[in-house]
Amino acid sequence: MAPVTLAAVAAHFGRDMDRGVSKVVGIIESAARDGVDLLVLPDACLGGYIGDFAAPDPDDPPPALDPDGPEIAAVIAAAGKMTVCVGYAESAPGGARYNAAVCVSGDGVLGTYRKVHQPAGEALTYLAGDAFGAFDTPVGRVGMLIDYDKTFPEAARALAVDGAHIIAALSAWPASITDRASRLPADRQSRLFDLYDCARAAENQVVLVSSNQTGVMGKLRFLGQAKVVGPGGDILATTRSKGGMAKAEIDVEAEIARARKVLNHLAELRPDTYRAKSVRG
Repeated sequence: MAPVTLAAVAAHFGRDMDRGVSKVVGIIESAARDGVDLLVLPDACLGGYIGDFAAPDPDDPPPALDPDGPEIAAVIAAAGKMTVCVGYAESAPGGARYNAAVCVSGDGVLGTYRKVHQPAGEALTYLAGDAFGAFDTPVGRVGMLIDYDKTFPEAARALAVDGAHIIAALSAWPASITDRASRLPADRQSRLFDLYDCARAAENQVVLVSSNQTGVMGKLRFLGQAKVVGPGGDILATTRSKGGMAKAEIDVEAEIARARKVLNHLAELRPDTYRAKSVRG
C-alpha cells in the first residue's frame, strides 16, 4: 500500500451530546482538509467519561447511545473517504452500557469493540466486553483498544495475531489519583501512558495510533499525549500534554516489513511454553 496519513486527537469532550457530535464532525472536517486517512478520536468523545473511578456518580452516567442512532450516523456522514474511530457508551439491555468504540467510513461501520479490562470502579458504570478482533479498512487491517486495555500485553497481542497492522488505542486516561504531580508531564500515569503505547507497538511490530481526552471530568484530569508510534516503538508525532492532533505519514506495510525483516516477533512466538510450571533446582 502507499503511504497513509494517520492522526490521533487529544481534546476534551463532556456530557453535552449535541456539542460533542458537532465537535467530532468539525475535527473530522479539519482532518479531511489536512489529508488524513485514519483519524482516531478519544474514548468517550460522544457523551464524556465517568468523573470518578472509586465512586462514579450514579446520577451522571455517560449517555447510552444506540449504535444505529443519529450520533454515529452523523460521524459516518462526515467521514467520507476517511477511516474514523470514535468512543462512546453503547446502550445495552436493562439500561446498562458498554464503554465502546466504533470504526467507520462514509460507507458505514467497519468494526466495533467493547472495552474488556476495567479499572477500579468502572464496573459500576459499564459492562465489560469479552473479545478482541481485527477488521479490514481502507488503510489496512485495524484493531481497537480502549484505555486500560493497553496495560495488558495480551490485548494488543491478540489483535496483532489476528492480523492487525494498526492498533487504534482510544483513551480517557487521567493523571494519577493517589499520587498526583503538580505538572502533568511529571505524573506517574503520564510516563506509563507513553511507555505502554511504545511497548505495545514495539513488541508486536505494528503501528499504534493513540488518542486521549484532555481537561477535567469530575475528579479526573486527563493527560492528552495523543501520538502515532511506529513498529519499532518510536514516537513519530505527539501532542504532548496539550490538545491537538498528532499526525504522521507512514507506509504501514513497508515499515512493518522492515521491522520484521530479521526479528519477526509474531513468527517466533512459542505459545506452547507460556504457562507456569514448577522448576526443580
